[in-house]
Amino acid sequence: MKAIILTAGYGNRMRPLTDHIHKTLLTVAGHTIIGRIVDGLVDNGIRDLVVVTGYRAEELTAYLSATYPHLSIQYVHNERYRETNNIYSMALAFEHTIIDDDLVLIESDLIYQPGVIARLLSSREKNVALVDRYARGMDGTVVTVDNGLITNVIPPHLQDEDFDFSDKYKTLNIYKFSREFCNSTFKKLLTYYAKVINDNCYYELILGILIYMQQETVHAEVLSGEKWAEVDDPNDLRVAEFMFNEQARPAILGDGFGGYWNYDILDFAFIRNMYFPTPSILSEMRNSLPDLLHNYGSRQSVLDTKMAWFLLCEPAHVHALGGASQVYPMLRERLAGETVLIPKPTFGEYTRIFPDALTYSDSVGIDTREIEAEAADRGVVVFVNPNNPTGTTLESAWIADFAGRHRRVLVIVDESFIEFSAVGSIMPLCDRAGLDNVVVIKSLSKSMGMPGLRLGYVYSRNREFMTFIGDSIPIWNMNSLAEFTLEIVLKHRNALARSFRDTIRDREAFAMELARLPEVERVFPSQANFLLVRMRPGVSGGALCEELLRRESILIKDTSGKFADGRTYLRFAVRLPQENLRLVAALGEAGARATGQR
Repeated sequence: MKAIILTAGYGNRMRPLTDHIHKTLLTVAGHTIIGRIVDGLVDNGIRDLVVVTGYRAEELTAYLSATYPHLSIQYVHNERYRETNNIYSMALAFEHTIIDDDLVLIESDLIYQPGVIARLLSSREKNVALVDRYARGMDGTVVTVDNGLITNVIPPHLQDEDFDFSDKYKTLNIYKFSREFCNSTFKKLLTYYAKVINDNCYYELILGILIYMQQETVHAEVLSGEKWAEVDDPNDLRVAEFMFNEQARPAILGDGFGGYWNYDILDFAFIRNMYFPTPSILSEMRNSLPDLLHNYGSRQSVLDTKMAWFLLCEPAHVHALGGASQVYPMLRERLAGETVLIPKPTFGEYTRIFPDALTYSDSVGIDTREIEAEAADRGVVVFVNPNNPTGTTLESAWIADFAGRHRRVLVIVDESFIEFSAVGSIMPLCDRAGLDNVVVIKSLSKSMGMPGLRLGYVYSRNREFMTFIGDSIPIWNMNSLAEFTLEIVLKHRNALARSFRDTIRDREAFAMELARLPEVERVFPSQANFLLVRMRPGVSGGALCEELLRRESILIKDTSGKFADGRTYLRFAVRLPQENLRLVAALGEAGARATGQR
């Protein structure tokens, strides 16, 4: 068996990383891309290689010669690598290679486990393409498969804006071809097409023609979980690092602090409503997407009005935000020099913007007498209701009464999880009592399940404060998709309310399952869509987080650092029931391994 590796390309999409190095010499998990490709071939007994070079050819050949002196490597140089595509490189390889054995054809932008090549070679069929079920993030040539045969090859230029990927398979660009096929039909048509018709297209086009004309049969070998990654751009390289460098996974996720759609993980760290938006809302958003992308959003006064319609309040009392996080820098500026009282522990933004704040204790339960004792000397008191990460909730009526009795204190109430509690928002109480010393902050991503849109608001009857916030907000403060969501959610209030009830039901069931685990000492009562758990002594939160991510691709949040008792505390977002049960099972397995029971 002989392998042809196509490495001529400039790697334009990988720039600027490839400006001064060949693309295949970039590293993933400490090993070069080309090294991984060659090692995978060698591990499967393939030691006879043909490498088609182009961009930075001397650099690549020097690396291969020094690293693999024991292999038989033939180099074929594509001098026209900047103006041609892989069909031309493939034609050159066929012209300059004696094909006296079956071939493995592989492109150089791949990282894979050696088992991927083993899967290809184990096929009894003569001509085989490795394919995987299409998933988000994949690009390039796709195929249709029927009864194990490739029935259609569809290169990228034939995938228009309405192209349906749902029933397609992604080619890995790893093929096994018989000697007879390479020396006859495939070689003749490919070299003719590259020389006479078009040298700047893909060799997959030739395969597609042969399949369409029923001149050749190519079988599909569908992967079943083997790891592989295509690295076309710097983001692909980061995703591949996550996939193949298990030790680096926590750092990669921690550094990103989001953007997890690129990674195959089950996320119990970030919190959102799993039952909203509904499929009908998603369909409406999808159908409107072209118009939304092509239009500016409305000015802030219009956004405030639409938010007020959703909240059933006066527009003068609310400012729509691009996520609640937008208001924190404004608060820091507005309240500089004020004496502030915040809960401990709580959401990290409050400790960040008020680094000198005094604290009142939330030991998964708040003693309001402590707040009363401290409030007289404070200019600002913050309530996070329910609090994060404890889930502790105070009665909104008590907070309103507190604000009424302390008119000189600015009372900030963060209600990002309020819908999952047994208490209602403080806003109607403020309106009835005319409280102008209360500021309500709300992230809608937690309750509406759309953190990617960045939706939130700030409410207050304090004119001076709201003027300050309004003056700090740019004229186009919200993208059109987020604004559109504010419009359509008015028609789906019942579905939104139902999603809260379903989440509360799941939270209680999740808590019961977690409480059964021997490693769990206590599941604290929660009024939010997350649960705080204290583990038994001896359980390391950091080690448990790392193990679940490495073994199960489950991301959890270690909140031990927010508590002063040195114990291990974990916070789990409430996801769908089957996902919650998967986490419980994974925790049980990890605990059993730690105690040597398995």
